[in-house]
Amino acid sequence: MYILGISAYYHDSAAVLIKDGEIVAAAQEERFTRKKHDEAFPLRAVEYCLSEVGIDISEVDHVAFYDKPLLKFERLIETYLSYAPRGWMSFRKAMPLWISKKLHLPKIIKKELGWKGKVLFTEHHESHAASAFFPSPYEEAAIICFDGVGEWATTSWGIGRGNRIEVKEQISFPHSLGLLYSAFTYYTGFKVNSGEYKVMGLAPYGEPKYVDLIMDELIDLKEDGSFRMDMDKFNYCQGLTMTNNKFNRLFGCPPRNPEEKLNQREMDIAASIQKVTEEVMLRIGRHVFDKTGQKNLCMAGGVALNCVGNGRLLREGPFKNIWVQPSAGDAGGALGAALTIWYHYLDMPREANGKGDRQYGSYLGPFYTREKIKEFLDGKGYPYKEYLEDDLYEEVAGRLERGDTIGWFQGRMEFGPRALGARSIIGDARNPEMQKKMNLKIKYRESFRPFAPSVLLEHVSEWFEYDSESPYMLMVAPVKEEGRIPMTDEQKGLFGIEKLNVPRSHIPAVTHVDYSARIQTVDGKHNKRYYGLIKKFYEKTDCPVIVNTSFNVRGEPIVCTPEDAYRCFMRTEMDTLVLGEFILSKKEQPEWREKKDWRDEFELD
Repeated sequence: MYILGISAYYHDSAAVLIKDGEIVAAAQEERFTRKKHDEAFPLRAVEYCLSEVGIDISEVDHVAFYDKPLLKFERLIETYLSYAPRGWMSFRKAMPLWISKKLHLPKIIKKELGWKGKVLFTEHHESHAASAFFPSPYEEAAIICFDGVGEWATTSWGIGRGNRIEVKEQISFPHSLGLLYSAFTYYTGFKVNSGEYKVMGLAPYGEPKYVDLIMDELIDLKEDGSFRMDMDKFNYCQGLTMTNNKFNRLFGCPPRNPEEKLNQREMDIAASIQKVTEEVMLRIGRHVFDKTGQKNLCMAGGVALNCVGNGRLLREGPFKNIWVQPSAGDAGGALGAALTIWYHYLDMPREANGKGDRQYGSYLGPFYTREKIKEFLDGKGYPYKEYLEDDLYEEVAGRLERGDTIGWFQGRMEFGPRALGARSIIGDARNPEMQKKMNLKIKYRESFRPFAPSVLLEHVSEWFEYDSESPYMLMVAPVKEEGRIPMTDEQKGLFGIEKLNVPRSHIPAVTHVDYSARIQTVDGKHNKRYYGLIKKFYEKTDCPVIVNTSFNVRGEPIVCTPEDAYRCFMRTEMDTLVLGEFILSKKEQPEWREKKDWRDEFELD
């Protein structure tokens, strides 16, 4: 039995196909259209999912959409009426899309797909909860979902047992932890729904000076994690911005222009909202534990991508184990919708062994065979060398050791926002120049942004204060004390971005300014080649850690095809490209020419 799950028309549209309850294909639409966070109907993603198993839409048994548009429309109308006439501009901007598309989703989905059956709809947080619990390793677990907003719910918690999820409590719009964080994303000059991780990365450069101000003026947080926000200081209910003049006066000035230089004030604000967010997550976690008594926790929703908060919840919270859906945002809602139909609508049995999850490393996207890659390279006349697998590891590990930055393209593309060793740019974590080089010469992004370590699972506790699996790069933990480089008295007096160039450990390229790292453990179960490469690097250097960042530049989605990978390779200062068994050296490639500056193609937010 095939079930197709779809998310669309907000951001990060995606399609997921499950076969007899197992995930067989999943991808975001942006990877095919090359439009970051593409919200359009995921027709190309659907085409990929069907082609992965060699079927057409007539062979699909059920189609599910990840939220209920009529409930969401009810919330919008009620909100606009509550704020009328102030919300007129926002109302006028939103209505054309609703009238033309969102209110007619069953017809649109049928037309886009050529689908003749019934379209099923799940609630937004139901989809998040299903995506969190059903692929998890646990037979039963507590579930927490935090995001901006679905239909009405912004935070919800419940319990998953066997093939059933029961939601117990929720916080409703307009009070939203996700929208609170997005308001500060907007205020510090980053783009809402894509720049939140920049705020998280900026936070360690600042001091949380504004925590009391936020707690006193913006959010009334209770011991059980429930909260209400002072909506007089926000504008997202009725306007086209996240904050208003009352918010501005509270912090002393208008929002930062995206082109303005970041200063200490923005860093302190980022540190403050990050600390508040972590406190909300911890209080909700403790409350849910007290109510459920569960030792395992599953999480989804955009806020669950806050890996710093996740790390604190695991270290300081009451749960023994935490599993976070790797595609925790709206793209993952497509997966949750499909799984809800399988387990709730069809009442199919579920088994969990308490050990491995059923997300398969999240390697669920397109795969390109050796023959396809060779056909592409030969057709374009690009010089390359082909290697046997063991020789490939030796050559690439040697290039890492020499300081090369390498585009690594292997196996099936990842589903979710993180590159996990299938579509990655990699480097030597010991190299003190690697972070700066990758940020400025390859990713073309802000210099303060940290990079993640990929570490062999069997060595993770030797390098980090962490002794569990973290295959999806969703947990932050400190670097071990013995691996740190103590700061001098002079260095301790540095502020803000001045801290950036101070080496913090023996793996400086992946050690953030607060000695933390966003860990990806690699065990070889679902990505044999990535494990084999890091293992070879460890044999050569006695270091089982490398830098891993997504294979893209700022404003561009992660690469999908060999052609995408080659284009990104040539437009940046990467030294080496590895496509499957083929290695390409930059110095051997023909001159790259384009009709216009390539940066014009991308949204440089």
